Amino acid sequence: MMTDPIADMLTRIRNAGQAGHRWADMPVSRQKVEIARILKETHFVFDYKVLDDGRHGVLRVYLKYHEGKPVIRHLERVSRPGRRRYVGAAEIPRVRNGLGMAILSTSSGVVSDRTARDLGVGGELLALVW
Repeated sequence: MMTDPIADMLTRIRNAGQAGHRWADMPVSRQKVEIARILKETHFVFDYKVLDDGRHGVLRVYLKYHEGKPVIRHLERVSRPGRRRYVGAAEIPRVRNGLGMAILSTSSGVVSDRTARDLGVGGELLALVW
């Protein structure tokens, strides 16, 4: 039984990048697909696809490298099942002075920190990426 699927997703991406793999496979969910979409839009990953394995499905995230090193240098889960972390619109952290990003789950869906500031909404702080 997995208690934190988002942390599992982030760990799989982190481990695949450190091992130099071209992609990372994980069980699919709507929230994971939204996180992968944000990572693609902000150019942290190359692409993602939802594959049919005959059961529940697989999310495949294609990793991006620059000069042999993974583009994602740090991937950190902030809000956990045992200790949720919520932030208001004014409290959204600036990650690495704008070079990184925060991923939030808001009433407007799963969005990046910049989008949340533009919309003026806060929410659950899921992860930090740089």
